[in-house]
Amino acid sequence: MRYIALFENITGATVRDCVIDEKGNRLIFVVKPGDIGLAIGKRGSRIQLLQRMVGKDVEVVEYADVPVSFIKNSLSPAKVREVRITEKPDGRRIAIASIEPRDKGVAIGKNGRNAERTRLFAKRYFQIDDVIIT
Repeated sequence: MRYIALFENITGATVRDCVIDEKGNRLIFVVKPGDIGLAIGKRGSRIQLLQRMVGKDVEVVEYADVPVSFIKNSLSPAKVREVRITEKPDGRRIAIASIEPRDKGVAIGKNGRNAERTRLFAKRYFQIDDVIIT
């Protein structure tokens, strides 16, 4: 709650969710649709200020009600060609995100951080068991 209050006071953006990733030493905020620019600030100034204040990396994802849009937002700034959601015979839901080849590294992130973030929120909000990046 303390991190959410600090984030909202500094950025003016409305936070829907916050995840503290101790393993990755980062805070991940989900902001309401349309608030991503406000949250980041000009040239990332608000994010940089927050990072200095909390001593952790700060990541921001824009919320969307539709799973395909949310997954695209979570993988940003990578160029996502398409996202398909399929249901396996065993009942598991899987999302397959096709990424532009030159952006695959950005989508996956260092040590798979971005892919892990996308999987976490896909499961949390949309009951999608896995996100595969191709």
